[in-house]
Amino acid sequence: MVERYDLSQCEWKLSGWTPWLWKLIRSLETGDAAAAEILPVPAKVPGSVQAALRCSGLLPDWNLPDASRECEWVEHRHWIFETSLPNEWFLSNRKLTLHCNGLDYSGWIYLDGIEIGAFVGTHIPFTFELSGVQSDTLHLLQIVFDLPPRWLGQFGYTSNVREYKARFNYSWDWVPRIVQIGIWDDIFIESSDGASINEIVCRTDLEVETGLGSLSLNGRVTGPSNVRVRMSLLSENGHILRRDLIATGSLYSGIIWSDLMVSAWQPNGRGDHALYTVQVDLLDADGVVLDVWQHRVGFRHIEWRSCDDAPEGADPWICVVNGEPLFLQGVNCPPMLPNFADTTEETYRSRLELYQALGLNILRINGCGFLEKQIFYDICDELGLFVWQDAPLSSSGIDNVPPDDEASIASLRDILKSYIDRRGHHACLLLWCGGNELYDRAPEGYGVPMTTEHPLIRAMADVVMKHDPGRRFVTTTATGPRFYADPKDFGKGLHWNTHGPWKLDGTMADWEAYWNADDSLFRAESGAPGACDADIIRQYAGSFDPLPVSPSNPVWRRPLTWWIEIDAFIKEHHRDPISLEEYVDWSQQRQAEALRIAVSACKTRFPKCGGMIIWCGHDCYPCSSNTSLIDFHNRPKLAALAVSKVWLRSAGGNET
Repeated sequence: MVERYDLSQCEWKLSGWTPWLWKLIRSLETGDAAAAEILPVPAKVPGSVQAALRCSGLLPDWNLPDASRECEWVEHRHWIFETSLPNEWFLSNRKLTLHCNGLDYSGWIYLDGIEIGAFVGTHIPFTFELSGVQSDTLHLLQIVFDLPPRWLGQFGYTSNVREYKARFNYSWDWVPRIVQIGIWDDIFIESSDGASINEIVCRTDLEVETGLGSLSLNGRVTGPSNVRVRMSLLSENGHILRRDLIATGSLYSGIIWSDLMVSAWQPNGRGDHALYTVQVDLLDADGVVLDVWQHRVGFRHIEWRSCDDAPEGADPWICVVNGEPLFLQGVNCPPMLPNFADTTEETYRSRLELYQALGLNILRINGCGFLEKQIFYDICDELGLFVWQDAPLSSSGIDNVPPDDEASIASLRDILKSYIDRRGHHACLLLWCGGNELYDRAPEGYGVPMTTEHPLIRAMADVVMKHDPGRRFVTTTATGPRFYADPKDFGKGLHWNTHGPWKLDGTMADWEAYWNADDSLFRAESGAPGACDADIIRQYAGSFDPLPVSPSNPVWRRPLTWWIEIDAFIKEHHRDPISLEEYVDWSQQRQAEALRIAVSACKTRFPKCGGMIIWCGHDCYPCSSNTSLIDFHNRPKLAALAVSKVWLRSAGGNET
């Protein structure tokens, strides 16, 4: 029988060390935690080093101007999370395995002072065997974090990025440098007598003509030769729709259930988001349950069709869900917090429910981020929100071409395979993408997006084809002949899935003319900037005056000055703003009108245009001005309300 112990329920402490001093003390057997530079403080798990230190008064509020720089010393220490494990977990001869679903970024695992393993990589889970424990008292588990990589931020050379940690933490145009260290996802110990369920892969589909569902499942089990497998499909209220006893050999070769009487999972705005539970029980000869595996699934069918009047050979960008074409409308979704280890279910749910209420149907997880926690996808399943999931690769401005060495290819192959293993069963998961804005520059200066001609992109495409063949893989975004939709090239068939613009150049009339002439088949990232509410600006201004609105004012240069439009205000009014409120009102109305024009133009062209995803959805840091629709306090900006009116209209113009 398998038992699982949730280590988030243990009492954890965190200490900070001059690098390698803890190792020296161990080797010389002199001293203890009293030698730490930061003496032990309480810590939550999952959780970040930064949050534990801030809760203990050892770090400032990094949301204030310039305060994030006062936190950067954290990167230059080793950090030890430790807890005591009950002796009764170790009394039998059962196999004990430590499962760490998210460690950020590298280090070592110790049990009772003995190193039992090392880890490197934010984006993959790790397991460690706990064996050879002799003590009959409490057992000390320590997770030691090494120094993180020095620079993975927004600017630089993508071809040189070979350390796979969430890049946005090193600063992006919407968040300062807060290089998270810590245990960011679930951590537990599994105790087994040798009988267990492993490597289950579950996929579903829906027959559009009949409305009947199908389910495929395969995996493997370990244990005595007389174990049996019971497979069940349960409705949300627990009603058994189908249940069979399965031979373990059949499970390995694969089980397919067809003609299932199920309700369709529909995206937001289209109907119910029906979910079911697939459960696999491992039974002994007497029918006693030894182990249980279960996931929630939905039944839906996805096809991709060409846009109307698309050029020959263009990628298909009309998403057909359960037989009906759907205009994909939504946002690029940044992490909920810079210290994403500390994101709670409550935070996820409140943000995602707001997105659902606004009327969007898709969220894109950008390649500068990470694979969100399981609960994120669970809630998206419940709310009918599709997820476009990037692999953890992104542009760097100077050089946007992925690395092509064998080690990098192997690392990204393993990461994407892990993504598929952990999230591939979700109804909300629409497609996999090779990464954000991976392109090379043509001699003429325009960007040419990566294709499978690049060996790393080709390797990731092969991973999806092998392990999730029913789901689309997009090489990168943007895709097609051109990265950006240039008005001088409208009508030439060069604009498939494009990025930009993100800011008005010229008048609002110029902006409207651009969008009315646009011929892009899809818009995976476009936007417009707008200030957040004045109360947030004042709350996080610290000792600084919010006026003047200026790139030289620390209140407005957080973290970059790209989204400040004071020059446009002065050009329009022939003066500086007389108050913070005046500038905020002008900026928010400008953003709202700009995004209303852009989204409405794309949706009006449907099915010549398959969708538009705005950059970005929300602030995870109190930027005084940003392209976000939702502010740092989870309140919709004026632009969100304006775009929502377009989102809530059907493609034919009627309210949904």
